[in-house]
Amino acid sequence: MTGKLNKEEETITIPDHHHLKEISRQTRLDIIEMLYRAGSGHLGGSLSATDILVALFFGEMRVNADDPCRIDRDRFILSKGHGAPAYYAVLARLGYFPREELLTLRQFGSILQGHPDSGCTPGVEIPTGSLGQGLSIANGLALAARLNGHSGRVYVLMGDGEVQEGQIWEAAMSAAHYGLDNLVGILDRNRIQIDGHTSEIMSLEPLADKWAAFGWHTLQVDGHDIPQLLEAFKVCKGVKGKPSMIIANTIKGKGVSIFEGQKKYHGTTPNPEEYQQALRELGG
Repeated sequence: MTGKLNKEEETITIPDHHHLKEISRQTRLDIIEMLYRAGSGHLGGSLSATDILVALFFGEMRVNADDPCRIDRDRFILSKGHGAPAYYAVLARLGYFPREELLTLRQFGSILQGHPDSGCTPGVEIPTGSLGQGLSIANGLALAARLNGHSGRVYVLMGDGEVQEGQIWEAAMSAAHYGLDNLVGILDRNRIQIDGHTSEIMSLEPLADKWAAFGWHTLQVDGHDIPQLLEAFKVCKGVKGKPSMIIANTIKGKGVSIFEGQKKYHGTTPNPEEYQQALRELGG
């Protein structure tokens, strides 16, 4: 039951790091296949977030596809909703829906639309896509859990281009004001947004200092290092009285050399030659 709540022991079964890396590799293959078949979608940010999502869902969160509405489950919000292909691939591997559904991405009538929709996709908590709103939603879920006495934690994944938006910082102030220590923000710091490098569009530095100044416990990790991610999640559980922010330094398009660090692949899908190269590099 990797990545799921063990009903008998009420504990999380955590697979070894090598197994998680293999899940990441397979997930990246799924992403490539989905986007190639769909002919549209967001490649770079899905690949950069893959290891984060795998570590979170398979190694940290209390979730169970067999009991998806369990009231004290952990909850996840994909604020950077365009990273949906990675999210869908992980949910399918957890058993929320058949993996065959991945090949219907963005088709009419598919349960897998271009951005997450809780109305049609099992496992999705909240519809997202309009950037900047996910942290506010996560605040509400974290407050509700506290008021209702539930033990579930709330995780929200944001893009670094997204945190140029003012609503993020209003939500950051609110989370610190209410001392939401059951809330963990994760920033996919791949340094590239749709129009170019974040440093050129709107510089974010000193990013860690900003989150700390807003009252958050702040960590920086390699967003492709599974052990570092798992250790960061563990540390956040011990933080009391304030929310936590994990700045995960990643590479846009991680896993395929021709996609890595290239802004053109923010919202571009592979052509036939790129598709074949991606399969070769990922061992597909």
